[in-house]
Amino acid sequence: MLRRIQRETDHPGAVVKICEASFPAPFKEGLEYSSPARGTWNIVHTGMLIPESHQIFVCALGCLRGVVLTAAEMNAMDRYSSIIIREENVLDGTMEELMVGGVADVLEKLPYRPKAVLLFISCQHFFLAYDQNQVFAELREKFPDIRFTDCYMIPTLRKSGLTPDQKMRVQLYSMLENRPKDPQKINLIGSNLPICRSSELVWMLESGGYTFRSIHDCQTFEDYLAMAEASVNLYYEPLARMAAEDLEKRLCQPYLYMPFTFDDEELSKAYAKLSEMLHLPKLDEEPLRRKKREALFAAKELIGDTPVAVDYTLTFRILSLVRLLLTYGFRVTEIYADTFLPEEREDFEWIRENYPEIRISSCVRPWMRFQEREREEKILALGQKAAYFTGTDYFVNLVESGGLYGYDGVVRLAGLMQEAFLHKKDRKSVIQKKGLGCESCI
Repeated sequence: MLRRIQRETDHPGAVVKICEASFPAPFKEGLEYSSPARGTWNIVHTGMLIPESHQIFVCALGCLRGVVLTAAEMNAMDRYSSIIIREENVLDGTMEELMVGGVADVLEKLPYRPKAVLLFISCQHFFLAYDQNQVFAELREKFPDIRFTDCYMIPTLRKSGLTPDQKMRVQLYSMLENRPKDPQKINLIGSNLPICRSSELVWMLESGGYTFRSIHDCQTFEDYLAMAEASVNLYYEPLARMAAEDLEKRLCQPYLYMPFTFDDEELSKAYAKLSEMLHLPKLDEEPLRRKKREALFAAKELIGDTPVAVDYTLTFRILSLVRLLLTYGFRVTEIYADTFLPEEREDFEWIRENYPEIRISSCVRPWMRFQEREREEKILALGQKAAYFTGTDYFVNLVESGGLYGYDGVVRLAGLMQEAFLHKKDRKSVIQKKGLGCESCI
């Protein structure tokens, strides 16, 4: 039965107090709304991290609209091509011919020769059960000087198996081939944004004689391939776990998860494991913790009892951040998120017990389209979606943690909170730009 979605004051099913919320998913799944906060990355942005590569999307015309606009907005149309699936390709069983012929036509007309091609297939390929092995075998035979990898633009994966983001992080490193390992090389994998070089994690490794690199340091395709020489992979984004496991299996690169936590003890355990694994001196954390405390106290003194709203796009461990802020006296009133990571349960239970009135608001329930966004009091938002839903121009413009990690990351975040509290941003013009950190023509 169809139900009309209209303005309602109580936003049924879209807002809940944390004391009444279920974990890890406070809201039922259903029809979804997409807010105009666009700073998070998508598969086009992530794929562009591979230098000297070219993306080719094979999809129906309507589905191509979003990805071509992403490539255009980031001024990367010279690295993007598309092949349109038409009705006859579905009905006459010529999908394989379309793929091989279309890719060949694209490559022969390009003004340059890419070192690698990311070939994105869509849900239609799965519905038709096309022969992917045949397609890639023919392409590699036709173009032996080009590396090919399969990537996926399949919305149905959002609710089953690996999500598109998880799969993209696996495929981001799929063209790496086994090489002799250099015991002094360490990779950071799975992050869309480069880690801030002031982080103590970077200092810890480099002072120990290690070369610490990520895909963001790769200027050429050969630089990218050289990532296979690393002896260990580190990752701190939960979405990168499958990529780390794949690289361990294929390239014999062991990995270590450095959880993106705001808790001193959990972070200290991660640094201890890293020290043991790489035979590094134990990190002297007390000066780092002291600097972190001072930064948070300074931010609290300035911000005072101003309501703070936080959303999940800001950081991977949103509840760990909320717990930290509450511990230092910040008045967190709203959390914008639709689901939480399993590792956040302890933080969830702590917040529910100590601050049961904090509201959790959905970011995708249709009723959020009508949320009142004109507030009388000043609100500090951490994240673009929190800024949009609260209607505030005082916000920290950060996505996916912005490369801030560890004690140093908290110090820098506290500084960004103070800056955001003092200076307004043009919310509408800022949050509409896709892929924060990428070039934008808007």
